Amino acid sequence: MPEHRPGASAGSLQRDGSASEALAEQWLQAVGTSRAFLFLHLSEPHKPYAAPSQFAAFAPYDAEIAYTDDIIARFVKYLKAHQLYDQSTIILVSDHGEGLGDHGEQAHGLFVYDEAVRVPLIIKQAAGEGAGRRVTDPVQHIDLVPTILDLARAPVPGSLRGRSLKPLLDGTGRLPERAIYSESLYARYRFGWSGLTSVTDGRFRYISAPREELYDLLRDPGERINVAQSDPQNRQRLREALDQLTAATTVPPPAEVAPDEYERLAALGYVGAVTGGAAASSADRPDPKDRIAILETYRSAVDHAIARRWPEAIGQFQAIVREQPDMIDVWAELAAVASRAGRYEQAIDAYKKSVALDSHDPAAYLGAGTVLLRLRRLEEARQHAQIAADVAPDSRARASAHELLARIALARGDNEGARAEADLAALAEPDRPLPVYIAARLLYGEGRYDDALPLFERASDEIERARGRQIADLHLFAGETLIRLKRHAEAESRLSLELAHFPQNIRARAALATLYQELGRSEEAGQMLADLVEIVPTPEAYATAARLWTTFGNPREAARVRAQARQASVASRATARASQP
Repeated sequence: MPEHRPGASAGSLQRDGSASEALAEQWLQAVGTSRAFLFLHLSEPHKPYAAPSQFAAFAPYDAEIAYTDDIIARFVKYLKAHQLYDQSTIILVSDHGEGLGDHGEQAHGLFVYDEAVRVPLIIKQAAGEGAGRRVTDPVQHIDLVPTILDLARAPVPGSLRGRSLKPLLDGTGRLPERAIYSESLYARYRFGWSGLTSVTDGRFRYISAPREELYDLLRDPGERINVAQSDPQNRQRLREALDQLTAATTVPPPAEVAPDEYERLAALGYVGAVTGGAAASSADRPDPKDRIAILETYRSAVDHAIARRWPEAIGQFQAIVREQPDMIDVWAELAAVASRAGRYEQAIDAYKKSVALDSHDPAAYLGAGTVLLRLRRLEEARQHAQIAADVAPDSRARASAHELLARIALARGDNEGARAEADLAALAEPDRPLPVYIAARLLYGEGRYDDALPLFERASDEIERARGRQIADLHLFAGETLIRLKRHAEAESRLSLELAHFPQNIRARAALATLYQELGRSEEAGQMLADLVEIVPTPEAYATAARLWTTFGNPREAARVRAQARQASVASRATARASQP
């Protein structure tokens, strides 16, 4: 994803297709050979729909498609102008479709109906071979790799499950019939509902769900009439084909997402979390068809959260858990958003609801412990972090729990306890140098800045080499140490790095604003304070900004920020009242 200013809109997380196309031209110009493989990814059409104004006559989604056509036309024009078009094999394909209200889903990801899984596939062979041929055979994404290798006359590994489509492209043959597989695990990962798996033979689509579905795509292309009960023969045939494809497979857990990437990926809909009842079979889980309204409310809440309209997000998350109080992941989302909004007691309560639903989930204990640490309720924080360490199912969760325990020990002035917990964290996650960081923090606390700095730098270097998880506050304290040593340019770099990884770090943003002011860069200092209350519109952030404006000798701006804080508080209370049952 492109670089973006923290706090910018979700739309800015996508590189504009025109910019991507320009990069593709630059790459082709510099690659130095005509035998090359280029993958050009265009985010259009994708939510949020924001095509340029010249496409305003179209509906929003159609405008994105028209803009995509325009971008591809530019790319084709470049290829022709550089004598690359005729000799090139070009494949145009999409990853998925969009619901746009069909079957109740506005976006994509929940269902496996035609509007989501049937996508364009256009293949232009070198020298225009087979031009104009339309192929109606159903094929699938995994057929692309063997097709590309075949067209490039490269060896095709025998382990690939896909098939080369060259006989269809050339018109020289047909492919054996095969059930085409689709799946959606979004509902499973995000809500603990049933995942959906599906096969189609081109005529019928079978969907495995708590209530099975079968559609005759020839007679019912909109998939409105479920014939699973009236056509048991085709239902059984396709069910057996699906069982053969998925035999002896399990649903894999989603990969961990670094905290600094979570918000950006969430804005694009690419993160989830395994939720309660992991051992339950799909038949025992809720059918996504019955929960579509909850999904749309949830997506609206996420949009509000990404836009930092936290009261609205909190209200919608609350509406969901009032209707479905067993949704662990939504309780966790509610807790996280309440914490970001500075509603710490509400966050703790939501984390406790999550614990009540799954007492073996370390994330809820860690979340509650982190908020309790912020509130300086240190013994409660320690108890929650210790339980997280005790129930942690893997080394990474165990490392996070011991890291929190080390931070709590620091807050209590228990230096030996902090070192011991840091050692346990490193034992669980060796590529994360927490003991070095804690040693540096202790030296910093003693005012031994010349001794602390090499350790902060060593910890940073070790993370960089191992590509490990970032340690919150590492670059903050390194930056503050450099400020005390009068090495201002290096301090600016470190503080900026902290904000790149942890954009909501109020102390880092305040330190950078203060540094700019001291260096006479008052405009940048003011922008940093404006960013602070935009990105972290909490009482603490407003108070910090007002205090710094006063320190900078600008009481008018301080008063304006205090007025903003009062307005935000009134709006927050109004939203909270509106969300009450």
